[in-house]
Amino acid sequence: MKLDLRAALKRDILTGDGAMGTYLYQMGFPVGISYEELNLLRPETVADVHRRYFEAGARLIETNTFSANREKLSKYGLEGDVEAINRAGVELARNAVGNDAYVVGAIGSIRAGKRKNVRTVDVEEALREQIGILLDSPVDGLLLETFYDLEELQLALRIIRSMSELPVICQFANEGTGSTQDGVPLQEAFKRLRDDGADVIGFNCRVGPNGILRSLEKLAPLAGIPFSAFPNAGLPDYVDGHYTYAATPQYFAESAMRLADLGARIIGGCCGTTPEHIAAVANALQGYVPAAPGTASAQAVRVIEPAPAKPAPPAVKPSLLEIVKQRKTVIVELDPPRDLDIEKFMQGSKALQDAHVDAITMADNSLAVTRMSNLALGYLVQERLSARPLVHIACRDRNMIGTQSHLMGLHALGIDHVLAVTGDPAKFGDLPGSSSVYDLTSFEIIRMIKQLNEGIAFSGKPLKQKANFVVGAAFNPNVKHLDKAIQRLERKIEAGADYIMTQPVYDTKLIEQIYESTKHLNIPIFIGLAPLASGGNAEYLHNEVPGIRLSDAIRARMNGLKGPEGRAMGVEIAKELLDAAMPYFNGIYLMTPFLAYEMCVDLTKYVWEKSNRHDFHLYPLSK
Repeated sequence: MKLDLRAALKRDILTGDGAMGTYLYQMGFPVGISYEELNLLRPETVADVHRRYFEAGARLIETNTFSANREKLSKYGLEGDVEAINRAGVELARNAVGNDAYVVGAIGSIRAGKRKNVRTVDVEEALREQIGILLDSPVDGLLLETFYDLEELQLALRIIRSMSELPVICQFANEGTGSTQDGVPLQEAFKRLRDDGADVIGFNCRVGPNGILRSLEKLAPLAGIPFSAFPNAGLPDYVDGHYTYAATPQYFAESAMRLADLGARIIGGCCGTTPEHIAAVANALQGYVPAAPGTASAQAVRVIEPAPAKPAPPAVKPSLLEIVKQRKTVIVELDPPRDLDIEKFMQGSKALQDAHVDAITMADNSLAVTRMSNLALGYLVQERLSARPLVHIACRDRNMIGTQSHLMGLHALGIDHVLAVTGDPAKFGDLPGSSSVYDLTSFEIIRMIKQLNEGIAFSGKPLKQKANFVVGAAFNPNVKHLDKAIQRLERKIEAGADYIMTQPVYDTKLIEQIYESTKHLNIPIFIGLAPLASGGNAEYLHNEVPGIRLSDAIRARMNGLKGPEGRAMGVEIAKELLDAAMPYFNGIYLMTPFLAYEMCVDLTKYVWEKSNRHDFHLYPLSK
């Protein structure tokens, strides 16, 4: 007999199942694998989880297909197994519970997390493929869960409605706020989904019962639309190498009654929940008589709409992008100290400021060597000297949480020029036992920084202000195949890079080649030049530092030189390279060796002399 989910919702409150992924983790399956692939590799285990939830009292069972779309499976090289994984997921759930429970095909958001910027056409294609397979399987409905943005959820719902009239449950991931993460008030979002054909609308994941209760309290009842609630078992904790969740089954039972009072007609669990939690919910709801859908007994609370975003204050100084369009522009890199003494660094910064450099740029633990925070030094340079800091941000040292936090701090301090770099692996630095994070690639971090400029967090959540970062990208032209490096550079520009800073170049012919290969690009390039301090410095850079190559002629000129003689020859060579670069590039990027800032002061003055610049009063360094 065909089960009728719509009819059941008119007369009952259904107990949903609990977590699949975190429960498999508790059973010993590690984080980082595809839990959906277990439909093929360990079908008996997945079926056993379904049976445990059914025996606990769940009467709505989700298939183990949450991330079984082409985009998500491609992370594991499984994009060719979309159909096999989804069909197996439905078969396992159906065989485990027969016709004694409703089986719904689970479909998760594609744009959650690092995939925020997946193209809409790719999202639609992946959704359409998975939806078609699930609809061609014996499911009683579809569950769209853990969606952050209304736009993507509506896209999935409309695809389903173009193909089927089966019941559809739509669920947002929400943190108890009054809006979706793309800024749509919840009441409006629910109305749109109802009008597009959703049968049930609710929340899952991100928060525990209290957070979903807060979200439901912000909603007035909607005619004809029952709610659903699948909270986490509280917030996760990391204890003795394992993730744990605090919410007890008893707490879930008490919360289930409160959720039902607010209009929830499907109540289950998400991350951290177990069959014990679901058994407690099922027992608590036994005998509960619901009011008609859309007529919750609790008094509705007025929807709280997010306050309009306040525009970021306008910059007083023109950005480097504006300056470099008009004249030669010099930025100088000064390494943060490796100890706690900042005196020489600040002396160098003051000397460079007096030489009228346009920005002082600071690497982010370059070569994976531990140095003082460039955020702290950038603030000091800005506040004490009124010079413009340009800080590098490496993907190596921070996860996504730390990276966004770091950028938010930069915004609060008014530091708005950044350079996004991958970062050298930690195992080659001075703390080889430390980890390289690499949550993000250089392409992704550029996109996400530009996303902050739109007032949107990495998670997709609206922020109360828009950032105003000017984002640079690194470019290494010292490669065998320059054309391939240019293609990679073009991808960074597509990701949102506003300007380019190159690795140091020591070949006049390569400078011209770089110009010819990049003149089609529509953003400024700051050509990198690093004066050599000695013959030993030249040999070290050539033989040991990735991305740097010196010509035989330059190495011969530097051979055996050290001290003042070495620095003098290094400046002389750098001036020759400047003579070659300045006809082609307005942007000049000087890198200071060993805090020998006098060398870059000399070279900066040389740029101003060669460009006949006397307009310093037009570009004051004060904020």
